Amino acid sequence: MKKSTSATNPSKLYCAIFGHNYKVTRQVTHHVKEYKCSCCKKELTTNSNGHLTELTPKFKEINATLAKIYSNKLSRMNAQRFNTSAA
Repeated sequence: MKKSTSATNPSKLYCAIFGHNYKVTRQVTHHVKEYKCSCCKKELTTNSNGHLTELTPKFKEINATLAKIYSNKLSRMNAQRFNTSAA
């Protein structure tokens, strides 16, 4: 007889009964965030539709690229704002 994985791990059993307790671990942009369950360590992210999906290596790479593009955009906007206010 095969044991279920949720019965062997108390934290997974807790999440199965009461639901996950997600905390934001990383804010990629204003709309895209990464979440992690504080009990079972399950990781999620927001997809292009705004729904939560499992954080796979593909989504990790997408979020890293998106964060890099977003930070470059913010630095350009701040530099432009600084240059126009100084003139």
